[in-house]
Order: sequence, then structure tokens, then C-alpha cells
Amino acid sequence: MGVVFSKTKTMGELKQNHVNNNNNVVDHDDDDSTWYEEVIDEDLKWSFKLNSVLHKAISEYQDIALIDTKRFGKALMLDGKMQSSEADEFIYHECLIHPPLLCHPNPKIVYIMGGGEGSSAREALKHKSMEKVVMCDIDKEVVDFCKKYLVANREAFADNKLDLVINCAKAELEKRNEKYDVIVGDLADPLEDGPCYQLYTKDFYENVVKPKLNKNGIFVTQAGPAGIFSHKEVFTSIHNTIKQVFKYVVAYSTHVPSFADSWGWVMASDQPILIDAVEMDKRIETRINGKLLYLDGVWFHSSTIMNKTVSKSLQNETHVYTEDNARFIPGHGIAVRN
Repeated sequence: MGVVFSKTKTMGELKQNHVNNNNNVVDHDDDDSTWYEEVIDEDLKWSFKLNSVLHKAISEYQDIALIDTKRFGKALMLDGKMQSSEADEFIYHECLIHPPLLCHPNPKIVYIMGGGEGSSAREALKHKSMEKVVMCDIDKEVVDFCKKYLVANREAFADNKLDLVINCAKAELEKRNEKYDVIVGDLADPLEDGPCYQLYTKDFYENVVKPKLNKNGIFVTQAGPAGIFSHKEVFTSIHNTIKQVFKYVVAYSTHVPSFADSWGWVMASDQPILIDAVEMDKRIETRINGKLLYLDGVWFHSSTIMNKTVSKSLQNETHVYTEDNARFIPGHGIAVRN
């Protein structure tokens, strides 16, 4: 199922449970602490002690929960998977947004696929050169309650440079006549029967994304878990698939505490992408309003160097992501659960 709300006294004790199959609540008789369990794999769970559940719903596209956790603050969960938390979302979003915008000579217009919580748009709007940020998310319910509950992104949602669209990111990108300096894949993880796995395919990158990039355009996508045990789930496949479409491709990763793993991103272009660390720091200083909390030039270059195991997997991967030959991270989308 991917997600359970449980009440438990100690992590080590086995207790008799009362299970409500309609809302995935597991009540233990002798305790009042509530935990949210995320299934990492078939034999591994990751639990968050809760202050409260702010919102739970099943939209047309996915299972949604906004929870207030003891450790990470407010956290958005989609289909039982952590999307971001207040405590460390800056890590994921700085890594997703700023490398392509800083490597681009003069980014003015950006298209964000997904990103319903508004954090990617917030980071893109920090760039002084930015004239327009299009954020296209398929799920209005996710966008609406993130607007309501995520205070940090209210200014971004109110910014007149933000063009917020509720639609399928692929359909919206196809119908638009404009081209973009940077296209961002801030999509949910590729889950079997989830709403997004078709947007990780070679056909999509080649026939939809690439034609919508300007001459010096850069594409970047989140690419799933990149840890020593998890990187072969989708990270190496997404990287290899993008290599079939673009001339220059850079994979990078870092640890995100609330994800309980290292996370990967892939950046690509038909023009050379990378700038040196000194130049990146200069651009951070001159092109961005405010301060970054995580990313600088030296760190970014270090993030492109993988350990021996992951590096070999990236080099040796042959799988190309297609709709008929897809890979998924553990879990299922809403179509399986209904």
C-alpha cells in the first residue's frame, strides 16, 4: 500500500494491532503516539513521528497527505512517498533548480513540470534575469493545499512572473508555441501506474522536451534514489535514456535526510554545460537574490563525482526508458490501489 498511519509504544515491541482498511490507520491499544510509515522497499520501512495530519485525500491522480512531523516539520507525501519536508526541502530544490540556471548564460524563461508545492518556482524566481516561470502541475488539489499550508512559498505563488497552469505537463508543453531556456522535471517518482512515469521516456525527452528548448537550453530532471543500494532502480536508467537524446549529460547526487537516501538529478544540453567552481560562485553572488543554504561551486562539482559502484553502474547501464519497458521504484500509483 505504501503508507500506514500507526500508533506504537516502542519501535522494538510487537503489539496486537487494530487495522482500519479504509484509511490505513493502525491503532495499538496502549499508546497514543502516531507515526507515518513510508515503504522504502518490500522489506524496509521509514517512520515519521507525527504532531498531526493536516490533510489526507485521494485525488483523481494520486494519494495525498500533508503531515506535520516531529523531526522534519510539515511534509508532503504523494502515493506514500516523501516529496519534501520543511526542514530539508532546500537541499532537493536548490540542487534541482540552480545548477541549470547558473550554467545557462542568461536564463529568462523556465518551464517546470510538476512542482505543485511551489518550491521549485520559488528558487527559480530568485534569479534576477528571470522574466517568466511556467509551473504546470496535473493535480489542482495538491497545488491548492500547498498554497494554503506551505507559508514559505506564498510569495512565489503570488509573484506576477509565475504562470501557474493545471494540466498534464506533457500536453501543456506540446501545445505551447514558446521555447524555454531551462525545462525542469520536478515530477513525482516513476511508480507503476502512477501519474508520471511516461514523462521519463526517451520518446518524451526527444520529441517533446528537446524541441521546446532554446539554442542554449538546458534540461534537468530529478532522477530518483541514487544510493549504493537504490541507484539501479531508476537513476542509472534515466541517465542512460537522456544520453540517447542530448550530447552533454551530467549526473549528480547528494544525501537528503528526509528521503533516507542519496538522491539523483540529471542535467543535459546539446551545448557544453559545466562551468568551473569559481565562475559558479560568481554567478551565485551576482545573479541570485538572497543566499543559498546548500549549493556552491565546489560542492556542485563534487556532487558529480560518484562512488566506484554507482559510477560503474552509470557507465554500464544499457536500459533505455520507454512506456513499454519502464522501471519503477517500489510502490504503486493510485490505479493499483483502487
